[in-house]
Amino acid sequence: MGSRSTESTPEWADRLCIILVRPFHEGNIGAVARTMMNFGITELRIVGRDEELTEIARKRAKHANSILDKISFHDDLKSSTSDLSLVIGTSGKRELGDKTQHRHFLLPDEIPSRVEEDTGKVGIVFGPEGKGLLNDELRECEILVTIPTWEGYPIMNLSQAVAVICYSWFITSMNYDLRESEEKRLLDPELRDRLRAEINRLSDSMPTKDHKRVGIEETLLRVIMRGLPKDDEIHRILSVFSEAADAFESLGTPVCCLLYTSPSPRDGHQSRMPSSA
Repeated sequence: MGSRSTESTPEWADRLCIILVRPFHEGNIGAVARTMMNFGITELRIVGRDEELTEIARKRAKHANSILDKISFHDDLKSSTSDLSLVIGTSGKRELGDKTQHRHFLLPDEIPSRVEEDTGKVGIVFGPEGKGLLNDELRECEILVTIPTWEGYPIMNLSQAVAVICYSWFITSMNYDLRESEEKRLLDPELRDRLRAEINRLSDSMPTKDHKRVGIEETLLRVIMRGLPKDDEIHRILSVFSEAADAFESLGTPVCCLLYTSPSPRDGHQSRMPSSA
């Protein structure tokens, strides 16, 4: 049927962008653009790839070349998300084993309904073909989403994965009135950075083993952001985290406590408890 270029894109799509990290096959970039246009999403950002696109991408994009014309290119994920209120990472890795124990995945249809009345900018991040996002890149995302697939062949083509996520967003958003409201918006990007910084400071100051700190940081961030808190709520959370971090830092050394232990047979009848005399 071709393009319907006179049709206006949905208002909710203006606050959603797709971010591809180090996409390898140029044809997949074009296919992603075509998929995005199917659902009225028009902003595409690319991380870690040369800015030149050849006819391979444009032929695969079909009537979505306007998306390719407006692509923004970035050196790293952090710079590509600096203006966003929420960053959603995608992964095919399930919560199995020690390496994924700190991840808390949502399903594609769970996310749109949680932000349907918010007006902050949202970015959905997809990793390179075959490998997906690195662990450090997943840590840059506040919410993680995975697409359920058959375990016999779980990894989807990049454009197919984008299609599933975009469809879920489209079908959910079309059923809601997405009127803008200053009282119901996602986090200011600066507040998002402050939250990350305070969580990091808190975990660094806590009297615990170093290998546990990453897990503490990720769990705190995931649990808080899954509730999609508003600016005023984050201000209150920041106050608590800040005071807790200050308290730990003022101690200087890990907190120790005196534990009562029963006398050992080697101690005869003497107790290890301090004398009350």
